[in-house]
Amino acid sequence: MEENLSQRSSRDFEKLMDDTSEELRDTFMTGHKRFDDFFLELLENTERSLNEMFLRTYGKPYLQNAEVFQGLFAELKRYYTGGNVNLEEMLNDFWMRLLERMFQLLNSQYLINEDYLECIGKYMEQLKPFGDVPKKLKSQVTRAFIAARTFVQGLMVGREVANRVSKVTMSSACVSGFTKMLYCSYCQGLFTLKPCNNYCLNVMKGCLANQADLDPEWSKFIGETFLVPLTKSMTDLRQTYVSTRNLNHNC
Repeated sequence: MEENLSQRSSRDFEKLMDDTSEELRDTFMTGHKRFDDFFLELLENTERSLNEMFLRTYGKPYLQNAEVFQGLFAELKRYYTGGNVNLEEMLNDFWMRLLERMFQLLNSQYLINEDYLECIGKYMEQLKPFGDVPKKLKSQVTRAFIAARTFVQGLMVGREVANRVSKVTMSSACVSGFTKMLYCSYCQGLFTLKPCNNYCLNVMKGCLANQADLDPEWSKFIGETFLVPLTKSMTDLRQTYVSTRNLNHNC
């Protein structure tokens, strides 16, 4: 009889842990999907908006060089989705390629070789053909995308942590305490009698002692790795969108 109750209490405990953590796991999973959909849609809308703006302003010359911008957004998306992309190098390369294309368009009457274009690129910092836009955009894009990628990856890590923590290995003391708490009254025929709140808390604290040690780190994860990057990401994304629209006035 005692063995049966111990096995039953173990199953009850496992179900309790799984049910308790299910909402948290679902919250992380739902949050991941919503933010991922939102961010990718925002990136797509920004690319489309710039494409339409440049097409209206520059027409055919832009169409002939649109792959420069398409490559930029493709690399940004690849970075966000976990790709091995150095944002600073990628953005520097974008501005270099853009300068080369524009210089060739504005000087189409001349035959410009690769050596000449490379020479121009070396003096890009001094010439500042795009003003302060590259510097500002690099700072904003880097902050926004690092925060966004950290946030979306954090959601998946949080879900995995919640899933693993819910799989508690019950010690013999935990099984014994949990069984007594739930079924000790059965021996006296008191099937509806429930244990008091303090008793329940003490038993659960004993069973979840190891998990309780995670509380400081979990709070740090939620705060520093989770909420702060999200706030910064949203701010930087708004600034980035404004800066990318300013490209039209510097090209």
